[in-house]
Amino acid sequence: MPKNLFIAEKKSVGMQFADALKLSDKNDRKGYLESGDTIITWCRGHLVSMCYPEEYDPNLKRWRYDTIPFIPETFKYQVISDATREFGIVSGLMKRDDVERIYVCTDSGREGEYIYRLVEQMSGVTGKERRRVWIDSQTEDEILRGIREAKDLSAYDDLSDSAYLRAKEDYLMGINFSRVLTLKFQNPIKDFLHTDKATVSVGRVMTCVLGIVVDREREIRDFVKTPFYRVIADLAIGDLSIDAEWRVTEKSKYFESPLLYKENGFKARESAEKLIEELKADPSGKAELESITNKKETKNPPLLFNLAELQNECSKIFKISPAETLKIAQELYDKKLTTYPRTDARVLSTAVAKEIDKNLSGLAKGPVLPQYAAGVLSHGSHKGLEKTKYVNDKQITDHYAIIPTGQTGAVSGLSRTSGKVYELIVRRFLSIFMRSATYQKCALVLKVGDESFYASFKVLTDPGFLDVIRLPSAKDKAPGSEGAQTEDGKEAENAEKNQASADDTEDKSIDADTLEKISKLKKGDQLDINGYEIKEGETSPPKRYNSGALILTMENAGQFIEDEDLRAQIKGSGIGTSATRADILEKLVRNKYLALNPKTQIYTPTMLGEVIYEVVKVSIKPLLSPEMTASWEKGLSGVAEGNISSDEYMQKLSDFVTRYTNFVKKADSGAGYFRQRFAYVGQFYKKS
Repeated sequence: MPKNLFIAEKKSVGMQFADALKLSDKNDRKGYLESGDTIITWCRGHLVSMCYPEEYDPNLKRWRYDTIPFIPETFKYQVISDATREFGIVSGLMKRDDVERIYVCTDSGREGEYIYRLVEQMSGVTGKERRRVWIDSQTEDEILRGIREAKDLSAYDDLSDSAYLRAKEDYLMGINFSRVLTLKFQNPIKDFLHTDKATVSVGRVMTCVLGIVVDREREIRDFVKTPFYRVIADLAIGDLSIDAEWRVTEKSKYFESPLLYKENGFKARESAEKLIEELKADPSGKAELESITNKKETKNPPLLFNLAELQNECSKIFKISPAETLKIAQELYDKKLTTYPRTDARVLSTAVAKEIDKNLSGLAKGPVLPQYAAGVLSHGSHKGLEKTKYVNDKQITDHYAIIPTGQTGAVSGLSRTSGKVYELIVRRFLSIFMRSATYQKCALVLKVGDESFYASFKVLTDPGFLDVIRLPSAKDKAPGSEGAQTEDGKEAENAEKNQASADDTEDKSIDADTLEKISKLKKGDQLDINGYEIKEGETSPPKRYNSGALILTMENAGQFIEDEDLRAQIKGSGIGTSATRADILEKLVRNKYLALNPKTQIYTPTMLGEVIYEVVKVSIKPLLSPEMTASWEKGLSGVAEGNISSDEYMQKLSDFVTRYTNFVKKADSGAGYFRQRFAYVGQFYKKS
């Protein structure tokens, strides 16, 4: 009887396929399941890897100038030493005579494609029909849809090519650049660090991220605080007292004055004091209301989560690392609670939007915010979702945004942290069906002589989506557990605080009664002046990156690029991918190039990291450049989309590696220069 072989990426996913396909026999036959015409097996992640140079030639094991650049014409691969059993099982099943069709069910992305292709390549299997199952969640309906609509594997050949090239790129840059930089600069590094060995480990993405963190640290060191002085008027409206801030206008005697620090302050206290003296000398002793503006403003729900946005939020709220967030997101996906986590999209597809009632119906019966999901369904606010900004097929490459599937059976078994992350995803999802939040705002412009004072106020009149998007606090219990905080209460107020960074910070939040009193003022009204005060402030240095901010920075690498055309060209590419960014940060910490504070999730460079930065900066500076790194990632996307050929990309890669490897080989080791630069670095670190 002809058999269908389903190959998943890991056992848990294989079991999900077994459930969906209703296998009558689910006994694990030491690495696979078989029932009727169906066989299901799994890879346990990567089973095959690229060979080290010494597998090509034993003489390449020793690092020497005459063996680099090392760029093989044909790359060699090998079964990973501790995966021989798993490889043997999968390969043996693929070669069985009764297996006519292979369904590739590894994760739906570049890395999942690469995992399967390497196994097929090493197995030497030919003559089988191969179909690719591409799914966005592990629900039964989605698995069956993926199998039903599975395309011939050849439809993903371009994606496979980009996966192979990504691996070759990291391999060639890592081996050649790490070797040449170590050979050239190990002596000055050993002398400075007083060590017997010194290895310069670099990589296309890793070194670029190191550069971003070191550059920020140096901005902070070089920052010089600048004091400034603002003049505030205390004004009376009946029994109400309000503050208004002085700002320079064209009619002011201080217009374009060198005494100013920006438009609302002075560089010296004496200047602010002089202004107050002049204001007090005004014969009227009043502030005249020159204009009053009352308006209503709305704030819409944010876009849905992609992995980077989820990692950023979890870093800020729960103080967990991007790697931990990815692990939890994968867990939620494996338990059918949410959709595929390794996505860059923040919107849904039209097809998903048209069936979104299924997700909502499931949530309405679950333990997390069921009242909101039921409310959406009863009001029909989910209808027409495909016409909103939350749905855009053009902004989706592999997968749409991370949303709850509607299946909630596994929620009660989640750990506290996993439960809070799940709740975060549910809240963001439900918010897109809610009303906009509305504010009533009132802005005043007052005159004292020729000088102007400004005040603005706001009241949240309708919380709208803020009711549901309230972020779970660190003290909340896991969703679905006894005492979990998922009711209304002060959710809107908390959500408003959590959303404060997006609001106009100059608008002072007040209560509705106070706003009503202020709003009744009319142009020309004279307000009593209770007095003036000087508020001293100082400029702040840029902030260090926390883990979430660094993930977003990697995703939005274009912000570092001055060239507008190139910035637009690489928009959406970024540094690394959603699947690899967390691993890159962990590797930098393992290599002791970066230090991570686990409580604050703040990254700082180590002395070793800055030493490596100095070496790379004078030798292969493009490795520190987000522009170069993101451009390579853009090229890989071009290959995946069929716009760039593999041969063209490989030629550019070979030329780049050869050019810079040879440049370093011929360069002066610059011992004197590095002694000076390393001494500069060392002053900022305590030496043991």
